[in-house]
Amino acid sequence: MTAESDGLRLDKWLFHARLFKSRGLAASRIEGGGIRLNGQPCRKPGKTVRPGDKLVVSIRGHVRSLEILGLGLRRGPAPEARKLYREDDSGTEDGSPAI
Repeated sequence: MTAESDGLRLDKWLFHARLFKSRGLAASRIEGGGIRLNGQPCRKPGKTVRPGDKLVVSIRGHVRSLEILGLGLRRGPAPEARKLYREDDSGTEDGSPAI
């Protein structure tokens, strides 16, 4: 089995995609309720994500809506990390503060 078919832990993916500086920070944010996976609140860092999943991430007052394109094998440089997701700019920020 490959990593692509199995998926990857959410906290690990957020770290690989360089949305958080450490996996521990990603796990804390997930447990704190700042993440929605496929429209549902997610508070489990071990939740499996796969390409095609949709994430809404609240980070430091900003809300980002992402589609997962790949899983990544490591935390690489920023250009490599940007290939793991596509950002949806269509109205995720309505001017209200993030959760």
